[in-house]
Amino acid sequence: MTTPLGEFELSRFPADPRDRLRAWDASDTYLLRHLADEGVPLSGTVVVVGDRWGALVTALAAHRPTQITDSFLTREATSANLARNGVEAGSVALLTTRDAPPARIDVLLVRVPKSLALLEDQLLRLAPAVHERTVVVGTGMVKEIHTSTLQLFERILGPTRTSLAEQKARLVFCTPEPSRERGDNPWPYRYALPDGIGPLSGRTVVNHAGVFCADRLDIGTRFFLQHLPATTGGRRVVDLGCGNGVVGTAVSLADPGAEVLFVDESFQAVASAEATYQANGVPGHAEFRVGDGVAGVPAGSVDLVLNNPPFHSHQATTDTTAWRMFTGAQRILRPGGELWVIGNRHLGYHLKLRRLFGNSQLVASDPKFVVLKAVKK
Repeated sequence: MTTPLGEFELSRFPADPRDRLRAWDASDTYLLRHLADEGVPLSGTVVVVGDRWGALVTALAAHRPTQITDSFLTREATSANLARNGVEAGSVALLTTRDAPPARIDVLLVRVPKSLALLEDQLLRLAPAVHERTVVVGTGMVKEIHTSTLQLFERILGPTRTSLAEQKARLVFCTPEPSRERGDNPWPYRYALPDGIGPLSGRTVVNHAGVFCADRLDIGTRFFLQHLPATTGGRRVVDLGCGNGVVGTAVSLADPGAEVLFVDESFQAVASAEATYQANGVPGHAEFRVGDGVAGVPAGSVDLVLNNPPFHSHQATTDTTAWRMFTGAQRILRPGGELWVIGNRHLGYHLKLRRLFGNSQLVASDPKFVVLKAVKK
C-alpha cells in the first residue's frame, strides 16, 4: 500500500498466498492522503474504528493510535501487519468493541462498517469522548456509504457532509456538537422468538449491534433450528460461527447434558450468544470463545459441529471462510462425529463436504436452503 505516509506491506489474516484479495482498498488510501494533504494534527488521541485489516493503524503507527474492532481476525491481521512493517510492539492500542473507549478523542477515523447498527452503537459509545475540536472523518467505498450512514453521523455527532468520490471511494466529514441530544443506545436488542421452533419457542434472544439479522430470526436459522439432530446424547458440541447463539442454546435446552462451545470471530456475536444463553436460564454447560474458528480446540475432541458459514468477507463474496470452517470441523471431530451445515442451495457445499469428508447427506431442503450432514470416518 503506497501512501504519503510511506509504503507498507500488508496481508489479510490468516495469510494465504493464493488469496488475491488485498488487505486495503481505495477508501483506506483516500483517507490517509486526506490526512496528509490537509495537515490534520495527529499529536492528540487518534482513534480508528472499523479498520478492516490494520491498514490504517499500521500507516499511522508513529502517532500511537487506538484501534477499535469487532473482529478477532482483524486484530490478528493488525498485529501481524505491524510486525511485518517493523512497528514497535505497543505502538498501537488494540481494543475491541466490547472494551471501554478512550476518555478523550482528538481525531476519530471511522471505516464505515457494513452494519448500520454497529455504526450506531459505536458512535453512541464514542460520542462522550468527542469534543468540539475533534476531527471526525469517515471513509468507505461509494456503495458502502448511504444517506442513512450520513444521517447517523449527523444525529449522533453533528453536521455531516461527504467528499467527491475518488476511485469509487468517498470520505465523510463531521463537525462535532458535543451538546447534541442523541437519545439512549438501543443496543443490545432483545426479542421473543415465535412459536413453532421447538425448545426455543417463546424464548428470548439478545443481539448486540452488528450481529447478522439483529432484529428478528433470519429464515436460514429458523430452517436450521427445525432440522437439528434430535439428541446429542450428552456429547461435546460446537456452535461454529455462533452469531447470537440461538442454535447452541437450542441444543442446550433440548439436551442439558450436552457440553456446548460457542465460537465466533466477532466479539459482538459471542457477547450476544452468552447473553442469549443466560437470558434463558439454560441448565447445561457452555463455553464462549472469540477466536479464529476452532483453532485451539484439540483434534478428535468433538462429537458434533453445527455451522451456518458466511459467504462474504466484508463486501467480497468468497467461500474461503466456509472451507476453513469445514476443514477445522473435520480436524476436531472424533471418528463418527458429525458436521451439520446449513447454506443456500446455490453454494454447492455438498461438493466441498464430499471432497473433505468423503460423504455428504441431505438432511432437509426447501427452495432456498439445504441442511447437510457429513460424518468423519
